[in-house]
Amino acid sequence: MPADSFDAIIIGAGQAGTPLAYALAEAGRQVAMIESASLGGSCINYGCAPTKALLASAQRAHHVRLAGDLGIEAPEPVVNFGAVIERMHRLRQNSRDSLHRKLTEDREGITLIRGRARFTAPHTLQVALVGGGEQQVTAPLVFINTGTRAAVPDIDGLADSGFYTSDSLLLNMTEQPAHLLILGGSYIGVEFSQMFKRLGTHVTVIDSKPRLMAREDPDVSHPLEQCLTDAGVELVLGAETRRVSRAEDGSITLTVTTKDGERRLRGSHLLVAVGRTPNTDDLGLENTGITLDKKGYIEVNEQLQTGTRGVYALGDVKGGPQFTHISYDDYRVVRDNLLHHGKRNTEHRPLPYVVFTEPQLGRIGLSKNQAKEKGIPYRVSRLPARTIGRAIQTGETDGFAEVLVGDDDRLLGAAVFCEQGGEIMTMFQLAMAGRLRYQELEDMILAHPTWAEVLNNAFQRLKPGE
Repeated sequence: MPADSFDAIIIGAGQAGTPLAYALAEAGRQVAMIESASLGGSCINYGCAPTKALLASAQRAHHVRLAGDLGIEAPEPVVNFGAVIERMHRLRQNSRDSLHRKLTEDREGITLIRGRARFTAPHTLQVALVGGGEQQVTAPLVFINTGTRAAVPDIDGLADSGFYTSDSLLLNMTEQPAHLLILGGSYIGVEFSQMFKRLGTHVTVIDSKPRLMAREDPDVSHPLEQCLTDAGVELVLGAETRRVSRAEDGSITLTVTTKDGERRLRGSHLLVAVGRTPNTDDLGLENTGITLDKKGYIEVNEQLQTGTRGVYALGDVKGGPQFTHISYDDYRVVRDNLLHHGKRNTEHRPLPYVVFTEPQLGRIGLSKNQAKEKGIPYRVSRLPARTIGRAIQTGETDGFAEVLVGDDDRLLGAAVFCEQGGEIMTMFQLAMAGRLRYQELEDMILAHPTWAEVLNNAFQRLKPGE
């Protein structure tokens, strides 16, 4: 079978591959975009977009329940779970349809191929087409943007339990769980626990670590734990899951070992949220010079080049922090280096992220533990949210804003766990990018009363790090 020739092939229509296709096509390149599933990658299909749509519904229900605190009498909200799910599906499909138009109608130079690609040579791929048949394609430039899928641990009985992952739940769930068991206490598990609790589901989170989000400083993760337990989420931490079983009535039981002995946790549904695994196992990489790390992620250099000349890996499939904004920056790195003769790379780029609980947790730069590990001296100040004027007025007084300052009076990092935590964190990130000294933020004239005034007040309690 003769191969169809292109200037570039992109495997995976995710948050790095799609804008790269646009940029290459606008530069006059002929691009083949290969996608075996839905357009948009994890963000649109089972990540940011659908989860935040569900979170919006859950938060609205929560705000109605708390309206009496602000003098507004309202009945207990009735959650129409089917309508909540339908809205999420509708918004997701709108995004997919928009991407399809952009790839197939709005731009010339892009050929969308629906199928599963596999390398047969370093720059040649065989595509098993959706609907049958095969197509061979070749190009001097190939970009792998195949992402990850939910990891499934090897636990006795799990495979036969009818469990969900975050991927399958957001694609297939139609009924509201009565009692959702969540295996995993990191970002996905934490967000889903609060979301489903506010929608009216009883929730239990199980994690082998002694605390939620164990990579965070303890005095950051513990307030989040308290927030969830105050809301009625059950936490079973430091627990090793040994067995999963499903009864005839459909209920699921987890047998776990804790420091206090064995426990059996029973629920109606199980969500497994223990991490991600890369989609590299069926790419035919043995027919290239591409190497994988011990977890199966593609190894790349700081320009995202693999071990095969002209082949790049972008987004989650290359390992490292798995965030949409990092994937999009991978696109910028490749775009600037290939099309604009730039020297952009992935070294020393900032890593902001937000956990979309309520309050939000926004993080940028170094944590206290990271500063200690690196031997970087710091001062730290923590401002309770209850002292923020805007928080008092709105009733959103949970949490804190914490900042780390170096010997040069510039910010090293921030953890903001309060209402608008992600937005406030981003302002600290801008100050770090501009290398502003904290005194400049303290003396900056900011509109009152806004959440931004945290930048004036966050440094009031600076003290040496321990």
